[in-house]
Amino acid sequence: MRDELIRRFDDFGTRIALYDQQVAFTYADLLDRIRWTQTQLSAHGVAPHDTIIVQGDHSLNSIAALFALFINRNVVVPVSTLNDKNLEAITEYCNPKYLVKPGIEFDVQALEKPNRRSADLLSSLSAQNAAGLVLLSSGSTGTPKLILHNLDDLIGEKLQKRPRRRSKSLNILMVLMFDHIGGINSLLSALLVGGTAILPHQRVPEEICRLIQEHRILVLPTSPTFLNLIMVGGYHRMYDLSSLRLITYGTEPMSEELLRRVNECFPGVRLLQTFGTSETGIATTTSESSTSTYFKISDANVEYRIVDGELYLKSRTQFLGYLNYTDASLTEDGWFRTGDLVEESADGYLRIKGRAKEVINVGGEKLLPLELESILLSSPLIEDCTVYGRPNAITGQTVCADIKVKDGLSRAEIRKHVIEFLTGRVEPFKIPSKIAVVENLEISGRLKKVRPSPRSNPA
Repeated sequence: MRDELIRRFDDFGTRIALYDQQVAFTYADLLDRIRWTQTQLSAHGVAPHDTIIVQGDHSLNSIAALFALFINRNVVVPVSTLNDKNLEAITEYCNPKYLVKPGIEFDVQALEKPNRRSADLLSSLSAQNAAGLVLLSSGSTGTPKLILHNLDDLIGEKLQKRPRRRSKSLNILMVLMFDHIGGINSLLSALLVGGTAILPHQRVPEEICRLIQEHRILVLPTSPTFLNLIMVGGYHRMYDLSSLRLITYGTEPMSEELLRRVNECFPGVRLLQTFGTSETGIATTTSESSTSTYFKISDANVEYRIVDGELYLKSRTQFLGYLNYTDASLTEDGWFRTGDLVEESADGYLRIKGRAKEVINVGGEKLLPLELESILLSSPLIEDCTVYGRPNAITGQTVCADIKVKDGLSRAEIRKHVIEFLTGRVEPFKIPSKIAVVENLEISGRLKKVRPSPRSNPA
């Protein structure tokens, strides 16, 4: 597999592999940088099967480091932002030997080795002479889960696809992060078939739209929240986005009203809902249509079933396990409980209704935030919103909403409007008892809404 990857990059030769900081690098350049990185790693004492933290986002050097460590049979831990909590978890459970910072100056730092044994799962990878990938969960509170993948499986799946002919260019914007399963999937999907990865300097709507215009991007992989930021800011009108043929959206559910807005702002562009998890990888999907939030999992390597309304998955690229948590999300027969609540149509299409942990329970009456958000977005006065629950001494929980409104309305006016707009459209218990008007909604580095847990108390 390592030989096939090198051979494929060598065959692609003078094709453009990526644009980093607006500088073009060919596959020959990328292969040279991979070999140079291997030399640097060897000079610092990096040995096969060592666990290596790679700190940074998509760049020529970080991508070269990923492939060099794969070839060297290492366990790679990509981390875009390395904070104390993440480093502590990685150090305790992965026993990393080095921290690589592949910036302008390629920096390799030896780490203190804690007096702890490596997890059995890491030892198993070493015994198979396989490379590994550790992804950190995106949870904003508590210790992140360390999700271990067999990197050979992830790369091997992409190598099974036939390379694209030179005449059929494929430019993909790396909107999703280097340490995100969607970002890794986009990167491998582009480079292992001879496409071109466009690396943004900043993940802000203006830059992304500028790059679409400059590089005549055909495919935009992103999230519903980021698409709304583009539309609310009017960036789709400021730049020429006519090259777009396909927008793929995932990482969070899409509301029906937001999807309607996207279709209105991007006429003629096909919309495809993607689905995946950090634990099972990204599945091939088919949307019922560009105007529908229903999709099918059309992937021969992925099975699914629905148990009590929750989606279970089993895939060929499934994770090996958590390094620091019990595998309670796995059934005895190997199915992964996604935590996503779904409904299935008669012809096998699925619709994500929301996360099980986000259900708001008001005196026994239950609400999923996505339902109310979609209705609120249909108001011409509301640009965006986040619905969530808070503890309540009488009803158990109460419905709250953060609202981003269009200019010209006072807080009192928008609160009055929300109540009047929802009255008659939803059951009384679904009308928020607490409405906050905010300038901007909180968005994570994974480009999705940060929704407070219904079970958490306000900070």
